Amino acid sequence: MLYFAYGSNMSPKRLLQRVPSAVVVGVATLPGHRLAFHKIGRDGSAKCDAALTNTAADHVHGVIYRIAFGHKARLDAKEGLGCGYEQKTVEVQLRDQGRSSAFLYYATHIDASLRPFTWYREHVLCGARENALPEHYVAAIHAVDAVDDPDPQRHRLETAIYR
Repeated sequence: MLYFAYGSNMSPKRLLQRVPSAVVVGVATLPGHRLAFHKIGRDGSAKCDAALTNTAADHVHGVIYRIAFGHKARLDAKEGLGCGYEQKTVEVQLRDQGRSSAFLYYATHIDASLRPFTWYREHVLCGARENALPEHYVAAIHAVDAVDDPDPQRHRLETAIYR
């Protein structure tokens, strides 16, 4: 199965903790969408969404992974499928390999007033940098206002994979 990751799962270190079968296929762009940090997370902070705009100039950059069918339910549970995220199939432009269909999770529970925790934004930034996404896109992610997690232990656990 092909999965388009555009948020914290862009980082192979992050996704491999969740789905051991994940293999990077390539970097891709999803037209007609924009990256938004407005999905209501289970921890009360903002998570990423590939928000549909239908505007040709809008693009979400991300990573295509191949995952084993048997691991899909595990990823669904981690992402909260049916509890704030739903799934759809999209057509993306691979950097060097033409077009491809893949599934992604999109937000159904949103609140534009929320901010991501710094550790979550760091997951997204690490994935963007590790996959050499365009510099302007990385800078835009870095510019997203983030807040400290009131649970410092969770912050330490979430960022430990990068040490």
